[in-house]
Amino acid sequence: MVNDDNNSEESYDEKEALKFHAEGKPGKIAISATKPMETQTDLSLAYSPGVAAPVIAISEKPESVYDYTSKGNLVAVISNGSAILGLGNLGPLAAKPVMEGKAVLFKRFADVDAIDIEVDTQDASAFSSTVENIGQSFGGINLEDISAPDCFIIESELREKLDIPVFHDDQHGTAIISTAGIINALDLTGKEIDKVKVVVNGAGAAGIACLELLKSMGLPHDNAILCDSKGPIYIGREENTNQWKAAHAIETDARTLGEAIKGADIFLGLSVKDALTKDMLKAMNDKPIIFAMANPDPEIDPKLAKEIRPDCIIATGRSDYPNQVNNVLGFPYIFRGALDVRAKTINDDMKIACAEALAKLAREDVPDEVAAAYSGIRPRYGPDYIIPAPFDPRLIRDIPPAVAQAAMDSGVARIPVVDQDIYKNKLSARLDPAADVMQPIFQKAKRLMKKVIFAEGEEERVIRAALNFRELGLGVPVLIGREEKIEKTLSDIGQQLQSGIEIINSEISERSSEYVDYLYSRLQRKGFSTRDCLRMVNNDRNIFSACMLSLGDADAMVTGTTRNYSLALEDIRKVLDPAEGKRIVGISVIISEGRTVLVGDTNVHDMPSAEEIADITQAGADLAVKLGLDPHVALLAYSSFGYPEGERSTFMREAVDILDNRNVDFEYDGEMAADVALNPEAMKFYPFCRLTEPANVLIMPAIHSASISTKMLQELGGSTLVGPLLVGVSKPVQIARRGCTVSELVNLASIAACDLGN
Repeated sequence: MVNDDNNSEESYDEKEALKFHAEGKPGKIAISATKPMETQTDLSLAYSPGVAAPVIAISEKPESVYDYTSKGNLVAVISNGSAILGLGNLGPLAAKPVMEGKAVLFKRFADVDAIDIEVDTQDASAFSSTVENIGQSFGGINLEDISAPDCFIIESELREKLDIPVFHDDQHGTAIISTAGIINALDLTGKEIDKVKVVVNGAGAAGIACLELLKSMGLPHDNAILCDSKGPIYIGREENTNQWKAAHAIETDARTLGEAIKGADIFLGLSVKDALTKDMLKAMNDKPIIFAMANPDPEIDPKLAKEIRPDCIIATGRSDYPNQVNNVLGFPYIFRGALDVRAKTINDDMKIACAEALAKLAREDVPDEVAAAYSGIRPRYGPDYIIPAPFDPRLIRDIPPAVAQAAMDSGVARIPVVDQDIYKNKLSARLDPAADVMQPIFQKAKRLMKKVIFAEGEEERVIRAALNFRELGLGVPVLIGREEKIEKTLSDIGQQLQSGIEIINSEISERSSEYVDYLYSRLQRKGFSTRDCLRMVNNDRNIFSACMLSLGDADAMVTGTTRNYSLALEDIRKVLDPAEGKRIVGISVIISEGRTVLVGDTNVHDMPSAEEIADITQAGADLAVKLGLDPHVALLAYSSFGYPEGERSTFMREAVDILDNRNVDFEYDGEMAADVALNPEAMKFYPFCRLTEPANVLIMPAIHSASISTKMLQELGGSTLVGPLLVGVSKPVQIARRGCTVSELVNLASIAACDLGN
């Protein structure tokens, strides 16, 4: 806390937080333009006189506002600061950091644009009127940190007056996430929603919302006791009771929380620290489910709860304990789904769909991104993992479609989602630009259903990738390794060998002798004996896998997680030749701000000759076509069209001459600097340049410039890198980087399955 000037005691964390919010541009949000504002034409279209066209169009057809403005992806985060976090009524200005934070989370997790609005009134009616009058500017309204009972009144009034989603996150967000956790806790304890006894301690907005959502999912009214600071809400109680509390009153003899909780299966705490005592916990039913969500300190310490009741499942609102009830799992994705179908409201069906989708996701094997967020520890569905991690990249893919479908089924959607698969692909692409490139490849892989070798089949990451590859229906994975070792790893990670996944042990394979003969026929004049070949086939899984591929026992191969790229490529080249008439090349795909650019050669040719540069250029153009791009190829150097002179520049010019003689059918030119290749304004200084558009294939003069530039773009420019992709091998092979993620492996396996390298 911050005290007066004479006695200021700030914790280290507080100082860090203040520094975080103050450094650079103060605050956490800014406005960025979605259209270029670089020329007079841009200005005239964006504002006067061009802006008149959408103005007239909207006046004639109001619903076209979604077509011509940001309304369809814009949410207002609105508060009066009357109930800020656990700090109380500190006013609208004090609420602004929280509301800005909410806006950031909307953007980070669901690509929803959000802006904070703080309303300086404590009067519920005045607040409602203010929001009503500005409501048409937005696609949705997220109410936040408003005290009860005003929050109930405000939300109810606005839901009636506005035809856009109005959502009080403190109520419904907490309810949705806790309900998702309860669904899984019931599953793990073998209990059923219609038979359990529930006690909710805390009769504010969140507590009442939690109870209402559970009842909408099947919890009988009389099976729940709602408690506040005065004890249970029973029929006939008048003290400290309002209409929202009274709606949940039941016939009960219990007059204290301690009496109410006897024999309870579930405790939901949205109250105060230490409200749940040891004796109360002991009095609960077998396998009690405890959601102690008081902020910042829970109703009971989770460690203490586990000591007293080892059979319990406990969740809190804190990130330093398992099973965090974190609203960021809900509101971004609820609004994402609601906005995408232009929902008129957010109803119970949509909330339930969100909770059920979250619960389902928590039961799935977690990706690398989640393990990284847990310091390398990979959580697994069970008592300590009943709620998905906030950084699970699958949330954007799974939750909004469930919400959107519920909106359509319940009749509150204005526009339909016609194809759920296409919709999920678009959602993934919002946060992962690579997803947009990969989706057509995935679709092709599903049609082909090729047999793909995962050469390093004993590695946990590779096993997970193979499982994911199979689960997505991208083909038939083949793990190279010892069956007992692979099965042990599967057991350790809580997985089972799926049907359709093959395991082949190179040491005992019946095909080994044929592979040895084949390898010896290739290497006998390169200093290798039969014994050498036998050793390599039996012990080197890259060699074995490449032989398997070459002799037609599989369709494609992916490797590289355990060794340097160059060493893996060296193994591959012992077995496989370049494709006829082609050169083996490494090409990386860079995705930046909606722009896809291929860069080569990033991995194979150190200082390529002019002839090799010409071959690399053709390989890059061919790959661009396979990725659905019309190739415009720039041969790069530090010079542009002859000045200044340099050795590598000369090679690039010579390569252009070679390409001229080959009569290739794509646009190319060089040598030129990178800005000339990518910036149409810079290109105008060279009117003779053959490129009609900015380049989307960049050919580098040497491997060091290619590698350095792509990695700089990735680290400093915020670009997304796919690959490098290996092209020009006679059989489909892809080599991953050693630190690759499971999803990167799956991507490369799919690329290999589609044979994009040839």
